[in-house]
Amino acid sequence: MSYQKQPLVIAEPDAASGEESMLAALAGAPQDWALFLDIDGTLLDLAETPDGIEVPTGLPGQLDALSQKLGGALALVTGRGLAYADSLFAPLRFPIAGLHGAERRDADGTLTTAAATAAFDAVKADLAAQTVGWPGILIEDKGAAVAAHYRQAPEREIDLEPLMQQALDRAGPGWHIQHGKMVIEIRPSSADKGHAVEAFLAQPPFEGRRAIAIGDDVTDEAMFRAVSRLGGLSIRVGPLSPASEATASFPSAAAVRDVIARLTA
Repeated sequence: MSYQKQPLVIAEPDAASGEESMLAALAGAPQDWALFLDIDGTLLDLAETPDGIEVPTGLPGQLDALSQKLGGALALVTGRGLAYADSLFAPLRFPIAGLHGAERRDADGTLTTAAATAAFDAVKADLAAQTVGWPGILIEDKGAAVAAHYRQAPEREIDLEPLMQQALDRAGPGWHIQHGKMVIEIRPSSADKGHAVEAFLAQPPFEGRRAIAIGDDVTDEAMFRAVSRLGGLSIRVGPLSPASEATASFPSAAAVRDVIARLTA
C-alpha cells in the first residue's frame, strides 16, 4: 500500500478523535510519550483467517521511523505469538508482548516466555480433532495459548462456547478463557495486556513517559484501563462505546496507518 504525503496539521485533541489526539501528542513532544500498538485490526486489516492478513509494504519501515522518533519507546502488544508477530515485520524487531503478555521481549532484548503443560498440549490436540468436521472453524495452536476462530462460520459460536469451556476445565489451573472478534481463546491466566504495558513502562526507554495505547478488541481493554489510569491516551479502532475504556477512536486500521505515515513523512 502506498501513502500520499499530506500536510501535518496539529489540532487540539478532541476527546473522540484518535487522529487529532495522536498527532497532537507525537508531533508536539514525542520524547514525552510511549506508544503501544495492537496488530490485528489495529495496524493490519482483519482477514478471513489468521494467516490471511497482509502487511502493507511501507508499514515496517514507517514503524521503525516512528520508533526512532520516540527514542525506541514503541512496542507491539498482541495476542499473536512472539515469533509469528516478528515474522510480519522482519527483519525489524520491536519490543513486543505476545500472547496477550504471556511472552515479552523488552527493549534490551530480554525475553520472557511461556510454556504449555502436557495437559494443555493434549487439550489443543483434542480441540483440533473435535472440530475437524466443522467447516469454517480454525483451531490456531499458539504454543502456550489456543484460539478457535469462527469468522467463516459464525453460526458455530453456540457450539464452540461449551467446547472451549470444557477444554478450559480440562487444562487445569493457570488458564483463562478470552473472547474476541469471532474468536474464543484459552490463554495463560497470568497474561494481560495491561500488565504487559505496565512492565514496559517500568523500564527504559518507556520509563517516565505517558502512554498511548491503540487497539480494536475486547482483549485490548486491559491495556486501555492501565493507560487511562496512568494518565495516558487510550484509543479504540472502531466506534466508541460505553462498554469500552477507550476515550478516543480511529475509524479503521487504515486510518491508524495513515497517521503513522504522516508522522514519519
